[in-house]
Amino acid sequence: MSPSHSRERWLLPLALFVLSVTWGYTWVLAKQALTYAPPFAFAAERCVVGALALLLVVRLKGKPLRLQAPGPTLAIGLAQVTGFMLFQTWALVEGGPGKTAVLIFTMPIWTLLIAWPVLGERIRGKQWLAALSTLTGLVLIIEPWNMHTSLLSKFLGVMAALCWAIGTVLVKRLRSRQKVDLLSLTTWQMLLGSVPLVLLALVIPERATDWSAAYVGILAFMSVISTAMGWWLWIIILDRVPAWEASLSVLGTPVVAIISARVMMGEEFKLSEMTGILLIGCGLALLTLVGWAASRRGQVR
Repeated sequence: MSPSHSRERWLLPLALFVLSVTWGYTWVLAKQALTYAPPFAFAAERCVVGALALLLVVRLKGKPLRLQAPGPTLAIGLAQVTGFMLFQTWALVEGGPGKTAVLIFTMPIWTLLIAWPVLGERIRGKQWLAALSTLTGLVLIIEPWNMHTSLLSKFLGVMAALCWAIGTVLVKRLRSRQKVDLLSLTTWQMLLGSVPLVLLALVIPERATDWSAAYVGILAFMSVISTAMGWWLWIIILDRVPAWEASLSVLGTPVVAIISARVMMGEEFKLSEMTGILLIGCGLALLTLVGWAASRRGQVR
């Protein structure tokens, strides 16, 4: 085994761990940021600063900033930046960070379901069981039979998950058809996806952003580390490992978010919600194990 291959084998799990912890704690920070800024302005400010950070990285690395696939990149930006950030931030206004994170990180199941008709990746065997477990957990958290609960935040969380899943499938499809620079792709999707968010922030009447030192610090971390670095890292991981391995980061993120929300903000969960969270975790874990077993069989052959 070459040194570069050996180094990549432990660097990728490390990247997944860093991404999981960073994105998990980001949900609490995002909820705190909304006390200083209105939702649409916060989403726009976060993505614009993230795009500027990526532009700086492109400049420092001396890479050409050329839009290689305009149509697909725009579609990815609208789904994974505009749609995801819009629904995610709006969901946080209506609900707690822990529950929102759990709903949004059902994205591997939605990715699995969307990849079937779009990429021709059929759902087989135990993948159906994983999907059933996750979707059952989703129903227990949403509680559609209980109209006294706020369904809006739960609906928004699921919509954010769908947007991220659509973006993930579009990235996979683009990379299978055309060779594109990953840093350039991430930068352009952030730039293009930020434009509708800025327009919404300008058009929709909201209170002014409180540019305090605390908000600037939160915005800097979330824009540069969580958004710019996180999305770039995610695309690199998605490009280099199977979907089951990338889903390991997804498994850790809602766990970190739930613990952080409980410790930092005192967020409480009902028995049905905890049961739903457990079912979602079991479904995603099963999906991961099925992928791992399939990859092992492929290596043996």
